[in-house]
Amino acid sequence: MADTPGFRYFLIYKPYGMLSQFSREGEKPTLADLDFLFPKDVYPVGRLDSDSEGLLLLTNDKRLNHKLLDPRFRHTRTYYAQVEGRLTDEACRLLTEGVAISVDGKSYQTLPARALTLEEPELPERNPPIRYRAAIPTSWLSLTLHEGKNRQVRKMTAAVGFPTLRLVRWAIENLTAEGMQPGEIREITYWELTAGLRLPIL
Repeated sequence: MADTPGFRYFLIYKPYGMLSQFSREGEKPTLADLDFLFPKDVYPVGRLDSDSEGLLLLTNDKRLNHKLLDPRFRHTRTYYAQVEGRLTDEACRLLTEGVAISVDGKSYQTLPARALTLEEPELPERNPPIRYRAAIPTSWLSLTLHEGKNRQVRKMTAAVGFPTLRLVRWAIENLTAEGMQPGEIREITYWELTAGLRLPIL
């Protein structure tokens, strides 16, 4: 395909506390509050909860929307999670093999994932910061999933005894939030997109 007429692709570092939508819902800020004039037909592919941060992809390319949201076309998403307590090798093993969580009121076994302990990553400051408690240590986890159930990372870490305190989506396939700040918007080309996704969308 020589070009992609009319198709636009944007990476956003969604700030903590913001809804990943343009429509208003209560008092929370939305994507419409970002200092950028998006084309009217551009929407987020997937979502991040308001209490999560990080990489969000927006586009008006419906083919891409279909490929990334259809469970048949598995793609990786990597999250950095700051959890309460000293993360153990056993917890990482359980997360890697899959754990039972509740999805729509039913028990669900998560698919095999990649879970690794992580030195504290270089991330933008969260506003507001997490509540610091000197008596309770925290640690960082890198968790790479091939699926995206509602609040899945938080449910998974809680299932192995390490509640999530801060959650950042760092990557969608090889597209990352490297060097981005909360609220930052970066438009990328179709070729940058496909190189980063490793996922055919034509």
